[in-house]
Amino acid sequence: MFAPVEYTKWTDRLCFDIALKLEGSGEDLPEILARHSLSSSELADISKDPVFDKKVKHYRDEIREKGITFRLKARAQAEELLTTSWSLIHHPDVSAAVKADLIKSTVKWAGLEVKGDAPESAGGVSITINLGGTSQEMRVVEHEPAESI
Repeated sequence: MFAPVEYTKWTDRLCFDIALKLEGSGEDLPEILARHSLSSSELADISKDPVFDKKVKHYRDEIREKGITFRLKARAQAEELLTTSWSLIHHPDVSAAVKADLIKSTVKWAGLEVKGDAPESAGGVSITINLGGTSQEMRVVEHEPAESI
């Protein structure tokens, strides 16, 4: 069995909101804390997480360089929605069709789709050996790997 997934106490949206605040264009801290159901001491603890700190710095850099764009906001929201997608995929009451669509979308967003030019079986091997003869004597041998157990 797999171990249960442990989630961080913070989301990308919190990182984005803090970055906006630090760059002078976000909401006041009490509003951010209320939106994320956090206390000041909880935020102080979260701020000690180096991953959180790095994510906030990344958003600050993007805000400074590119400004607050729709695409940046959408990306922050999409990353947060991956948690919802994960929950739906693993929930027993969600239909197989919905799970399949979510899985396909996640694979697409991650850039893991097999490209149209790739053969159906990406695991096959094609070897050409030239032993110095003419091209008429050359042969191509294709081999599909045996199924693993």
